[in-house]
Amino acid sequence: MKKVAIIGTAGLPANYGGFETLAQNLIKNLKDEFEFTVYCSKNHYPKKRRVAEIHQAKLIYLPFKANGFQSIIYDIISMIHAMFYCDTLLILGVSGGLFIPFLKLFTNTNIILNLDGLEWKRQKWNFCTKLFLKISEYSAVKNSDKIITDNQVLKEYLIHKYKRSGSLIEYGGDYLLNETLENNYLQTHNLTKGNYALKIARIEPENNIHIILSAFSKSHKKLMIIGNWSNSNYGKTLKKKYSNFKNISINEPIYDRKILNALLLGSEVYIHGHSAGGTNPSLVEAMCLKLPILAFDVNFNRETTENKGYYFKDEESLTKTILNLTSLDLISNGNSMHEISLRRYKWNRISELYKNLINEI
Repeated sequence: MKKVAIIGTAGLPANYGGFETLAQNLIKNLKDEFEFTVYCSKNHYPKKRRVAEIHQAKLIYLPFKANGFQSIIYDIISMIHAMFYCDTLLILGVSGGLFIPFLKLFTNTNIILNLDGLEWKRQKWNFCTKLFLKISEYSAVKNSDKIITDNQVLKEYLIHKYKRSGSLIEYGGDYLLNETLENNYLQTHNLTKGNYALKIARIEPENNIHIILSAFSKSHKKLMIIGNWSNSNYGKTLKKKYSNFKNISINEPIYDRKILNALLLGSEVYIHGHSAGGTNPSLVEAMCLKLPILAFDVNFNRETTENKGYYFKDEESLTKTILNLTSLDLISNGNSMHEISLRRYKWNRISELYKNLINEI
């Protein structure tokens, strides 16, 4: 079997974000096709939580963070280690992109790049960081053997910007369990089933948390929002400003997948404020659970939802939509989102596309 290294995740078992969930589903579904190695960050996995393998995939732990500046070193060390024994490197993101041309000088290992999103567009980065990310993206795209985009908009960006046509492979969300929601858990947050909107995200400006909170503060509708409020002044300021609103429940990150699934199932509508990136995992997961979608109006989100969701551009349009949507509107939209997810966002289909691409090389 071909030996495949997955580089760029925080690690497994998945409890951090979209790349981790992608890696976990790939090794689970393709364990009989390839020999997988997944690189993991010791910083994300204390010693007592580390395991040697999952679904027959070997896990290798490195003493670097998988995000921020250290992600560059993390990815480069992973590539150097993997090039001695792997046939294919599946690199998730462009943090180590500057090293890829040097890697190609010393090995014939095949490189598949998952572009993720346009990281340099994120508002949180300063000018120097954005410049570095642009250069890293250029290097990664120009020197990888195959490129994966998870959104048609990103595929068109590749063609226009780099004259390269990537393989469109989206993201799965159908692995979620249909958990039952205990009413006493909702009651502690002043919520009842089917009577609240839900938002799960990193608390960053490009996710438009400020717009969402401001709109709901002017509405009687209830909102439960989950994120990492303590990681930035942006988050701390918003938490302080909106914590006293009775219809807004502000929560720190919840990593228990069963609780998150239950909260998704108990919600009336999913609010998606992301303005950067491709096909966002939390959006796809909500669609798979038959939730109606109210998303920030950018081409990535419209493509993911096939222009069948509800969209907002600012606080005014979000407030208006929140107040005007009827129960029938929400049920109809949830059905539309679910139908799209059955066609496009199932992990069996996604895994098969990855398998075909690896074998093509």
